[in-house]
Amino acid sequence: MATEIATLGGGCFWCTEAVFQQLKGVLEVESGYTGGEVPNPSYEQICEGTTGHAEVVKLTFDPEVISYREILEVFFTIHDPTTPNRQGNDVGTQYRSVIYYHSPQQQDTAKHVISEMANVWDAPIVTELSPIGDYYKAEDYHQNFFRQHPMQGYCAFIVAPKVSKFRQTFADKVKK
Repeated sequence: MATEIATLGGGCFWCTEAVFQQLKGVLEVESGYTGGEVPNPSYEQICEGTTGHAEVVKLTFDPEVISYREILEVFFTIHDPTTPNRQGNDVGTQYRSVIYYHSPQQQDTAKHVISEMANVWDAPIVTELSPIGDYYKAEDYHQNFFRQHPMQGYCAFIVAPKVSKFRQTFADKVKK
């Protein structure tokens, strides 16, 4: 089976990880950092907002089951692509909306989806589109965060509603 990689930043990676772990065709989801200048940044450095990195999820997916386009359609449904450097109460460049493409085909698909999404949202889309650069896996305690801590405050009040919205909107794409 040939797999592909998608790397997306849509605010806090706990939210995006929790949703994409439930999407049919997504084989693996890893939280990490990319788009910055500092090698091997720590979460604390990322939170300072001085490294240039975004919190992202790296998805390994089976394109025979789900297309890159479908992944982007989910991405644009689970976060607000119109707010620069913020998602809800999470504010800073590390929470920017960004698509890091891994091929010219991904770049073209992302451009088309962004253009289409401009007709869906009432405000301009601010999602960045950039080639993937150096990627760093986030610390182990960030991996599978929602699954491990569903009752933690942020998870219960922020992540859980996003997961619920995804499950309702894309019921046919949820893993069994």
